[in-house]
Amino acid sequence: MSAKPKYRRILLKLSGEALMGDRDYGLDPDTVERICSDIKTVHDKGVEVCLVIGAGNIFRGMSSAASGIERTSADYMGMLATVMNALAVQSVLENSGVQTRVQSAIPMATVCEPYIRRRAVRHMKKGRAVIFAAGTGNPFFTTDTAAALRAVEMNCDALLKGTQVDGVYDKDPKTNSDAKRFDKLSYQDVLAQNLRVMDTSAIALARENKVPILVFSIHNPGGLAEVVSGSGVFTTIN
Repeated sequence: MSAKPKYRRILLKLSGEALMGDRDYGLDPDTVERICSDIKTVHDKGVEVCLVIGAGNIFRGMSSAASGIERTSADYMGMLATVMNALAVQSVLENSGVQTRVQSAIPMATVCEPYIRRRAVRHMKKGRAVIFAAGTGNPFFTTDTAAALRAVEMNCDALLKGTQVDGVYDKDPKTNSDAKRFDKLSYQDVLAQNLRVMDTSAIALARENKVPILVFSIHNPGGLAEVVSGSGVFTTIN
C-alpha cells in the first residue's frame, strides 16, 4: 500500500477490548503485535501518531461501580488500567523500532512522563509516537472524551477510532442482520440519532474544533494505513 498519506498528524483511539483478541480479558500478544505493526506502517510513511487506549480489557469502571465500588474510585481504577495498556503497547512499538513515549494525565514519574502538551508535540515532531494514558485525569469522563480532547490539543488532522466493526451502523451489526452502515455522517446526525460511536461530549468537542472522526475496523490487517491514505472501508463523521 504505497498511497500517499492524507493526514499529517493523527490520533488513534483504541478500546481496551481491541487488545484482547479472542481472550475474555487481558492482552493477546499476537493482536497487540499486529496492531503495533499497522501503527509502524503508518509511522514509517512520515505520519505523526499519538494514541489513546481504553481499559475495558482490564477494568470496566461502570460495572464495578455497580458492585459496591464508589463511582469516582472505580473511574480512577480504570484510568490506572489504561496506563498498564499504554506501557504494553509502548514496549511492543519500541521492539518494532518506533520510538514511543507514554504521558499520563495522573503523574507517576517512575513509569512514564506527566502529560505536558508542548512536550508531546515536540516528541511527535521528532518522530516519536506518543501514548496518552489515564484518560483526562478526571472521573466521569471516558477515554473517548480523552481522545477527542487530546486530538484537539495536539492539533491533529483526524481522530481515528479503531472498533470491532468496519464503520458506524444504526444498530449492532453482530446481532442485527438488517443493520444499516453509514459511509458519511455529520456530527449532528450522530447526536440526533443517538448513534453510539463515541459519547456526546467527545462528539461535541470534535464538532466545535472541526476534527473529523474516522471509524474503521481495527481487526483488518493493514486497515489503518488504508484509512490514513483515504482508501479502505470506514465511516467519516465531519
